[in-house]
Amino acid sequence: MEFLDLTLLVNWLGLAGIAVFAVSGALDAARNEMDILGFMLIGTVTGLGGGTARDLLLGRSPVYWVEEPIYVGICLVVTTITYFVVPYIASRTRALVWMDALGISLFCVTGTQIAHGLGVSPLISVCMGVMTATFGGITRDVLCRESLMLGQRELYVTTTVLGASVYLLLQWLSLPQYIAVLGGFSTAFALRSAAILFDLRLPSYHTSK
Repeated sequence: MEFLDLTLLVNWLGLAGIAVFAVSGALDAARNEMDILGFMLIGTVTGLGGGTARDLLLGRSPVYWVEEPIYVGICLVVTTITYFVVPYIASRTRALVWMDALGISLFCVTGTQIAHGLGVSPLISVCMGVMTATFGGITRDVLCRESLMLGQRELYVTTTVLGASVYLLLQWLSLPQYIAVLGGFSTAFALRSAAILFDLRLPSYHTSK
């Protein structure tokens, strides 16, 4: 018997991921001194962007937030709250980095689980997890004309690949589903946290002249 119902757990993680990413979008809007509607737009696009890209690529129609408008509502609520709270945040850039780290860790697992549940191969499931985790942040950075978080020198995409892979591995080992979900999330967040704190990175490509 499962300690936690998988569907319920993934749904809660998905809601948490959307809220966290919406906050990260609102923080970027704050750095660009946007009005409250700008906060709502950037936050909503950031929160829903990765899952939208995943659903379109997997042929899921309509996309998840059209069927369940609560996801849009969550984005609007948390971005509005952020609009009023953000003046009291000492370091918005640092808050953005950590909200993004939490968001990609949540989404790499939920995206992988959703894709795997549709019967696609493990490789494509991991790709969908990475897409879910990163596409919203890419869209946020492009719309706000910021340097892509994806292009940060410390480990970023690698953390989502490992988190998604650990989730599938633990599931393949027939461990309880909640352990697979929490294991994948913990792996991604621990590695991303270490990368931020200790500047962990893969070797960069350098052109020879």
